[in-house]
Amino acid sequence: MPDKSFLFKRPPLWSDHETAAQRRLPAELQSWLNETGSLTKRLRGIYGNRFGVELLFHRWKPAFNDECRLLKLPPARYQLIREVVLHAGGRPLVLARTVLPDPTIKIAHRNLSHLGTRPLGEVIFAYPDLQRRHRQFSRAEPAQWATAVQARMPMEPSVWGRRTEYAIHGHSLLVAEFFLPALFERL
Repeated sequence: MPDKSFLFKRPPLWSDHETAAQRRLPAELQSWLNETGSLTKRLRGIYGNRFGVELLFHRWKPAFNDECRLLKLPPARYQLIREVVLHAGGRPLVLARTVLPDPTIKIAHRNLSHLGTRPLGEVIFAYPDLQRRHRQFSRAEPAQWATAVQARMPMEPSVWGRRTEYAIHGHSLLVAEFFLPALFERL
């Protein structure tokens, strides 16, 4: 899997529907899972200039099979995979994985392929016709995370996340975000 992801040993399992376990989550976590606006904007509002992005993985690779199914892409075709950690002063808050198909990058005038440490949310939420098409939820267990990730940050006992399919000018991209314990320590 290291050729497809820095974050995961194996892909998370996603659910289209809220589970009983999810309904019992703390209100703070539920508010992040159900956020409809830009996470970047919300995090900047809390952490100001301490908010930043660290690029972990940025490669043209085949996406996970379930990502290809959701985006209606051939499984062997290369997509731009971007994985980052959103942090406040170096303290990890959110792990994110984005799948950017080539047609979406082209329609977005390549703004999406050269982000570097610029937050994705700053770019996609600037498009006036951005659509949110589909949202799913997952609880990633410690065994799913890559060894390099587990060595850098606490992944116990499990980490909740969401995956959203967005469309820009009718072309899809997929964004998965996992909310780390440090995010809730300040709140």
